[in-house]
Amino acid sequence: MEVLFSTIVAFLLFLVLATIFGSFFTVQTAESAIITRFGRFVRSADAGLNWKVPFIEAVSGRMSLRVNQIALTMETKTRDNVFVTIPISVQTRVRPEKVSAAFYSLSNPQSQIQAYVEQVVLGHVPGMTLDEVFASQASIAAAVKQELDVDMSGFGYEIVNVLVTDIVPDVKVKAAMNDINAAQREQVAANARGEAEKILVVKKAEAEAESKALQGQGIANQRRAIIEGLRDSIEGFQRALGDTSAKEVMQLVLVTQYFDTLKSIGEADKTNTLFLSHSPGAVHDISEQIIQSLAAVESIKR
Repeated sequence: MEVLFSTIVAFLLFLVLATIFGSFFTVQTAESAIITRFGRFVRSADAGLNWKVPFIEAVSGRMSLRVNQIALTMETKTRDNVFVTIPISVQTRVRPEKVSAAFYSLSNPQSQIQAYVEQVVLGHVPGMTLDEVFASQASIAAAVKQELDVDMSGFGYEIVNVLVTDIVPDVKVKAAMNDINAAQREQVAANARGEAEKILVVKKAEAEAESKALQGQGIANQRRAIIEGLRDSIEGFQRALGDTSAKEVMQLVLVTQYFDTLKSIGEADKTNTLFLSHSPGAVHDISEQIIQSLAAVESIKR
C-alpha cells in the first residue's frame, strides 16, 4: 500500500510540475503570439518569457512583426495601346497593436494586397502614354502606397514602402524604341559632324583668303621694288651718260635682265629645254612691248 501511495503521489507531483512548467512559453524577438481561451482571442504575447493559464488558454498562432516583401507582376495597357509588364515590390509588416486583426481578418493577405495593387495600377496606367508611364514610376508607387495604407490599416497591416522596379514593354515595342533612340542620337551626331566640317571649311576659306591677300601684297611690293630699282638705274645711267634718253636706258636694262634670266635658267639643275627667238630684232621687240606696257600703266594711273 505504501508503495502504491508513493507512486500516486509522485505521479501527481510530476503532473503538477509539468502543468506549471508547461504554462510558460517564450516568444521570439520581432514576433507576437496569439493567446486564446476556449477558442476566443484573449490577448497577444510580446517577445520574451510569457505565461498562460493551464488547460484554459492556448497559443493559437504566432505573427511575425518583421517587414515582409511581396513581389507582384502586373500587366496592363497604356493609353497608346502598348502592353507593359510592371514588376512591383510591396513591403508590409503587421502593426503590433493590431496583431489580432492581422491574424483573424485575412485568410490570404498576399492575395488581398495583390488585388488592391491591381485596382490602383489599372486606375492609373491606362490613362498614360508609354513615355508618361516611364516618367511616372515614382508617382505610381506613391499612389499604390497611399491606397494600400488606407485599405490595409483596418486589417492590421502597415505598408512600409511600394517600389515600381521596372517598366517592361513588349519586345517589339522595346526594339522600336531603341531604334528611335539610336536614330535620334545619330541625327545629333550628324549635326555635330556637319557643324565641325562647316567650321573647318570656313576656317580654310579664311586662311586661303588671308594667304592670297598676303601673296598679293608680296607681289605688289616686289613689283614696286622692281620699278624703283629700274628708276634708280635709269637715273644713274642718265647721270653717267648725260645725252642718253630714258627709253634707251630702259632697253639696255631690259636686255641685261633678259640675258641674266637665260643664264640663270642654263645654270639650274634639271632645266627643261627652252626654244627662244634669240635674234636682236626679237630682243628689241620684247623691250618695246615692255616699255609700251609700262607707259600704258602710267597713263592709266594719271
